[in-house]
Amino acid sequence: MIYGYIRVSSDKQTVENQRFEIKRFCKDKETQVGGWIEETVSGTQQYSKRALGTLLRDVKNGDIIICSEISRLGRSVFMIMEILNICLTKGCQVWTIKDNYRLGDDIQSKVLAFAFGLAAEIERQLISQRTKEALARKKADGIVLGRPKGVKTKEEKFKLFPLKEAISLDLRSGMSQRKIAKKYGIDKSTLNRFIHRFLNSPVRF
Repeated sequence: MIYGYIRVSSDKQTVENQRFEIKRFCKDKETQVGGWIEETVSGTQQYSKRALGTLLRDVKNGDIIICSEISRLGRSVFMIMEILNICLTKGCQVWTIKDNYRLGDDIQSKVLAFAFGLAAEIERQLISQRTKEALARKKADGIVLGRPKGVKTKEEKFKLFPLKEAISLDLRSGMSQRKIAKKYGIDKSTLNRFIHRFLNSPVRF
């Protein structure tokens, strides 16, 4: 299966230019796209949350993904390496038109797949190490990490806050917390914490 992948960053951009490039490329190769994936989303967003993520889960050995250029896959080297590594591991070829990449089942591509995977793993380790070092420096400087003690979240931030009056009325009418939780489709422990904090009501199950 040949997939044409098109991504634009905003509604002001058009997918037609990329579609035309892919169609012309396929015509020259005497083949055609069997499925199109088009999306309007920033390349900085994680591919797993994009239509591309669904495509990567579905591709099989022998499939081909064609895009106008490698930057359509993502806007960071790390993300692109991870995407290409997934494709090569699954036996899916990636072809780009402007960059003239042909990543497939040849030995060169397998070497690249190993390099991509290794680079991605190294990058993850570096990010983790930098985070740990930054936290250690803050701790050494006496900076308290996390939410300061005694700081409470505003009432409006609690998802049950809009139901405060209704829950209070149910409690005054003698309804048990079990029934109230079932009535509003919430967990009993969540309801109990909310009541204890905002309503100061005795626990009744």
